[in-house]
Amino acid sequence: MNQRIVFMISLLLLLVCTVCIAYAEPTTEVHVVKYAEDGATVLNETTVTYGWMEANLPVHGDGVTHYHHQGPVFEGDKWDPNETANFKDKGAVKGTNVMDLCNLVGGMSQGDEVMIHATDGYHVEFGYTSVYQPQPIQGPMVLCWYNGEDMKVGERQGAGYPPDYFVGMRLVFFADNSTNPDGKHVFGNRDMHECLPEQCYHFYELYPSTNGFSVKWVDELRVYSGGYTGEDGGPAKSMPESTSSSVPGFNVIPAIAGLLLVAYTLRRSMK
Repeated sequence: MNQRIVFMISLLLLLVCTVCIAYAEPTTEVHVVKYAEDGATVLNETTVTYGWMEANLPVHGDGVTHYHHQGPVFEGDKWDPNETANFKDKGAVKGTNVMDLCNLVGGMSQGDEVMIHATDGYHVEFGYTSVYQPQPIQGPMVLCWYNGEDMKVGERQGAGYPPDYFVGMRLVFFADNSTNPDGKHVFGNRDMHECLPEQCYHFYELYPSTNGFSVKWVDELRVYSGGYTGEDGGPAKSMPESTSSSVPGFNVIPAIAGLLLVAYTLRRSMK
């Protein structure tokens, strides 16, 4: 194999790697669909933008109050009933109740499930009671399309509307502040234990974590009459969130620069 072929193959592999590290784009609209019990026949569907949601449906959140989920607790009681550790700040978010979005296509009944689906393939499912009759310690499930303030600690999310809110649209549980001693709004691991059926619990390895419910880049809400029977969806591992800019794709620029440098080096080595 001559040097030119080796050079072209190496360049192609580097291009593939560059594409793989790009993260998913923020979503600005959501497709809402209701399926019959066969899981395939569409009963009703619509697509709405965040602008339409803000103008036509009740808005949850004030753009100032921060809401949190909880990561795994590795010391002491892993359910952490007093909500003391590993909070995941989701920002000063505003959004639309998942219930109101489901109602656009006919709503849910007992036995139905709604899938919250993301562009990277990750998805989670919830039953009627969790969506329509949430306890205060869980709060309504809100599809968030605005963040009033980026986080100073933890995951960067951007501020404003998508694409500036670059993990949006994102699912956040708007729990009350009755449990946390600091008055924070936290959907904690014990809250998950008390509010959701056991088959819906989310774990990080063997540790409960409600953070796994906070799906980002949501593009679809799928209501399954009689419940969802497909496979679980896991997050794509090749799509890390941005930590340095609110501009989608900005973090690819260093990778491209690196690609050009390596290509130049390979070219020089052929001489």
